Amino acid sequence: MEAESWSLVPNLNLFAKKFPVPGLSPMYPDVYCSNNGEVCHATTGEGEINAALSTAALLASPLFNLTTTYILVTGISSISPKHGTLGSVTLPLYSIQFSLVHELSALQTPANFSSNYIPLGAKAPDQYPVYLFGTEVFELNDALRKEVASYAKRAYLNDSDSAIFYRSLYYSKNGEYTPGAAPPGIELCDSITSDTWYSGSKIGEAIEGYVKLVTNNHGVYCTAAQEDSAILAALFRGTLHVPRLVDFDRVIVLRSGADFDREHWRQEAAQNLLWVDSPGRAPALRNIGIAGGKIVSGILGNWTRVFEKGVKAENYVGDVFGTAGGTPDFGPKKRPGKGEDGKGSMVIGEVL
Repeated sequence: MEAESWSLVPNLNLFAKKFPVPGLSPMYPDVYCSNNGEVCHATTGEGEINAALSTAALLASPLFNLTTTYILVTGISSISPKHGTLGSVTLPLYSIQFSLVHELSALQTPANFSSNYIPLGAKAPDQYPVYLFGTEVFELNDALRKEVASYAKRAYLNDSDSAIFYRSLYYSKNGEYTPGAAPPGIELCDSITSDTWYSGSKIGEAIEGYVKLVTNNHGVYCTAAQEDSAILAALFRGTLHVPRLVDFDRVIVLRSGADFDREHWRQEAAQNLLWVDSPGRAPALRNIGIAGGKIVSGILGNWTRVFEKGVKAENYVGDVFGTAGGTPDFGPKKRPGKGEDGKGSMVIGEVL
């Protein structure tokens, strides 16, 4: 579905050559490339497991040398009307895995809890996770993100009558959902990964809080997808491999808003999730190729001047442990020690 948007990018001819790669999803067993091999496309399959395994298989394939490759992770997503709208294209700095949490029944949550989602090992929703596994947060190269955003902003994004009508329902006098009622644009905000499709302002607000918590108030949640953190985890381990298989400083994520993550003012959350036929899906799919195509052409056209030697990161890039070097600007107050909790995670002795 998302792959088809790339077939419409002018002058790219991304599906000229086909390469079967063992270990990719049985539904998407091939990598497609342009005639000159400068640009290739792989579909991981839906969900975290497919995404991680397919990415690992791609890194292990002897057919490709990815050591200086720029990797653009793309797909459609749900989007918060606080930070974007149907058809909007987002470029995150942080990718947050929302799967690693405790969950209480929403009907049995203590009255003094701000959310029914509690970080692992914590005793309340506003405490930093006690148990960390290294995939909770990935921070990407902000200088690269801003460079490619300048190319994406040259795109004229697609829209539709159904998307225009549905987003108009999010207009309100208090202005909280003003971005959701506006036309699509290029947004710099962050994504979460979860295999659970959800809808509702309460869960949206809980995720907003979790994103701020685990990024130490730096992150701004706007999109939800099923693959980003899994793909980034595999790519990050490829960076740690000796010899290095891929450069994590050259990774970009792009997500386009196909539906809203919560109901509008005159709607129930269940209606938004179950009975609204994704009015933003068509423009969101088109905008992957429209904005993504500008990024690809920008990288190719400015290869020697900007990209060949790499876009130097001025921020921290990596995981919560600083595994690849550097000091994270997010994480618990106390750096991880050497203790193990028996599950392969680091045990943190102090919570915020």
